[in-house]
Amino acid sequence: MKISISGIRGIFGNDFTQRDVLKFCNSFSVLVKSKKCVIGTDTRPSSHIIKETAAAALMQCGIDVFNLGMVPTPVVFRESRKYGAGIVVTSSHNPIEWNGLKFTVDGRGINEDELKLVASEQITSKAKIGTENLIDSSYVDDAAKLIGKISDMPKTTIDIGGGAARNVAPLLLKKLGCNVKTINEDIGKSTRGPDPTTDNLNTLISNTGNKDIGFAFDLDADRLVVVYGGKKQSSDVTLGLGVAKALELGYKKFVFSIDTSVAIEKFVRQNGGTVQRSKVGEANVIDLMLKTKAQAGGEGSSAGFILPEFNFCRDGLLASGFIASMLGTSAFNEILKFMSNYHQNRDKIAIKADLHDKTISKLYENIKGRFSEIITIDGIKAIIDEDSWVLVRKSNTEDTIRISSESNNLKRSQEIKNEVLDLVKKSHEQIK
Repeated sequence: MKISISGIRGIFGNDFTQRDVLKFCNSFSVLVKSKKCVIGTDTRPSSHIIKETAAAALMQCGIDVFNLGMVPTPVVFRESRKYGAGIVVTSSHNPIEWNGLKFTVDGRGINEDELKLVASEQITSKAKIGTENLIDSSYVDDAAKLIGKISDMPKTTIDIGGGAARNVAPLLLKKLGCNVKTINEDIGKSTRGPDPTTDNLNTLISNTGNKDIGFAFDLDADRLVVVYGGKKQSSDVTLGLGVAKALELGYKKFVFSIDTSVAIEKFVRQNGGTVQRSKVGEANVIDLMLKTKAQAGGEGSSAGFILPEFNFCRDGLLASGFIASMLGTSAFNEILKFMSNYHQNRDKIAIKADLHDKTISKLYENIKGRFSEIITIDGIKAIIDEDSWVLVRKSNTEDTIRISSESNNLKRSQEIKNEVLDLVKKSHEQIK
């Protein structure tokens, strides 16, 4: 089981059980000052039983539960602003046998201090049993009002991936004025896995055909990957397109995770905006957004665009509407052309979580003096020049260490990644 600000995740029935659900939700109840909590699930087979267990734990603590049913994560985050707290039963992009809990307070994910509270045993006072209520969300209407009507009825193909986007994404894009086709609606018949950032998306590519654009969601729809021009675009392109739309709307203050493409940062600065960098992780990006009063941003690596005034989470649904509204415009073509000059390579190496810190510490010893600048706010980021960098950091959700590199030269990006990957392997061997 993995416990982090990204959520609590594990293989249900193995290292993540109903007993765990009861414990974590009981502890979370201490943070629910409003005594109200919305709850929603993705489409995993285990989601219903986990949702029922979570709801029972909350009601036992005197909290009224407002059940959204099967909905994407951004919908739960949006509604939790109104009710004061929320729980999403999801393991996002992890394999189907996994599941988990994502906790929200006042519309944002819990922070490190709140996570410590949730992860520890809390004694709760006996209270009147809460009630459970079925509710609908105003998410689609709210998003459509923000984005506005799209002219020319752009053709869009949506790859649901068997996830929770199936009842929301088509409805939103149709309301905006798009011509919509959906594929992979059923989780049992989907031709791809839960994570569109790692899948080749061949079915979506073949189905996009003469469609203007294709969108692929993960199981809880916080991640979005774009298919355009007959090919899958990089995860950073999703964020870049969202950022271009934000700039068009007049937003100027941005926060990006430290592993986001330097191309996006340069594009923002060239268009009069400012950029600050956070640790990797949705909650870390949002925490810095709140501290700096940033207007937009996100994570390139997870294809995650964030617009705080609308949602304190990666919002693939909102991003799909933003991007669809840009089709055929000069801003759309400009950001794609700008980002095509930069090349990223992402890799990972299987290393047990209890060896992550020791491996990265040893890597720091091995890497000193090789590069012009080293940043250590999250793992080790080495700056090679203004267009090239490499980042090594431990995963919050897997027993892996991740290596990301970027350069305006494809061969150079690959060479940097391979060089540092070898250094990570060497460092791991040295501490074993």
